[in-house]
Amino acid sequence: MDRPYSKALKCLQGAGLRPTRQRLALAKLLFDGDNRHVTAEVLHNEVNGTGAKVSLATIYNTLHQFTEAGLLKEVIVDSNCTYFDTNTSDHHHLYFAQDEHLHDLSSDELIISKLPNIPSGKKISAVNVVVHVEDQ
Repeated sequence: MDRPYSKALKCLQGAGLRPTRQRLALAKLLFDGDNRHVTAEVLHNEVNGTGAKVSLATIYNTLHQFTEAGLLKEVIVDSNCTYFDTNTSDHHHLYFAQDEHLHDLSSDELIISKLPNIPSGKKISAVNVVVHVEDQ
């Protein structure tokens, strides 16, 4: 049986991040199960529910550190809503506004037929699409 933080510890060490108490607590919630989409506020509630006390500012900072280290993908739904995705593979999303839920959409489910001309010396590094869905 794995120690409680062994998977989270391996994840942090593999990304070159120092395994602080806060990082371990957050990594355990993020990476010990299936892929998921979380907001900082949801993660804040979850981590505080475990008995660990982590400020919302620390959670934001840690989520951005995890993103920079390649452990998470940031998904900006609109100017007021950002999710962090544990699935870092190339994919897109459906966003269901009524229940504030993101669903993965594989790259082959969305065909982009034309991309803009890119200035000389630049290249496209990624294309991320969020398709907003609402009830009729």
